Amino acid sequence: MGLRLMDEAPDFTAETTAGTINFHEWLGDGWGILFSHPADYTPVCTTELGYMSKITGEFEKRNVKVLAVSVDPMESHHGWINDINETQNTTVTFPLIADADQQVAELYDMIHPNANDKMTVRSVFVIGPDKKIKMMLTYPASTGRNFDEILRVVDSLQLTAKHKLATPVNWQNGEDVIIIPAVSDEDANKIYSNIRRVKPYLRYVSQPDSQ
Repeated sequence: MGLRLMDEAPDFTAETTAGTINFHEWLGDGWGILFSHPADYTPVCTTELGYMSKITGEFEKRNVKVLAVSVDPMESHHGWINDINETQNTTVTFPLIADADQQVAELYDMIHPNANDKMTVRSVFVIGPDKKIKMMLTYPASTGRNFDEILRVVDSLQLTAKHKLATPVNWQNGEDVIIIPAVSDEDANKIYSNIRRVKPYLRYVSQPDSQ
C-alpha cells in the first residue's frame, strides 16, 4: 500500500547538492516540501525548478524547507542547475537529491511502471512539523506543476493547524474562512464576533490575523 495523508513521512539519508542530509533532522521543527522530477535536462521540470527557485523566499517566510529529488547523479544535477539558472534567470538555492539507487523514489512511491520503470513521476509532498504527510499531488509528465497553488495549500494547512477552521473553494490568504462543523454555535460565538451564517453548517468568519 502506498503512502496516505497523515502517514509519517519516511526518513532517509541522502546525498544532495548541498551535502549529506538526514531528512527528519534537516526538517527540524518546521515544514517541508519534497518534490520529484523525472530526469535532469527535461524541459517542463527546468521551468518548474526555475519558478520554485524564484518563490523559495515565500516558503522560507512560512518556515518551509524545499527539497527536490531525481534519480540522476550529482554531476548531472550540477550541470542542469547551471542551465536552469541561465534559462530561467534565477539562482537555485534549494538542494537536489541525487537518488541514483532510487532509495527515496521507492520510499515515496515515485516510480510508476505504467509511466516509466526508471524515472520518477512528478510528485509533491507537503510535510508538517510532526513529520506527517499533509498533502500529496502527482502530475503527468506533460503538465507543469502550479507552485503558487502549493504555496496556497501551505497557507491553508498552517492556518487550519492552529485554528478550528477550514478554507473554502479557491481561497486565498487573507480571505474569509469557514468554521468547521465540530465547533458548536455556542463555542463559535465565544471565539468569533463577526460570524456570517449562510446555513447552520456553513458559517464564514474573517481569517484570524495571525497564523
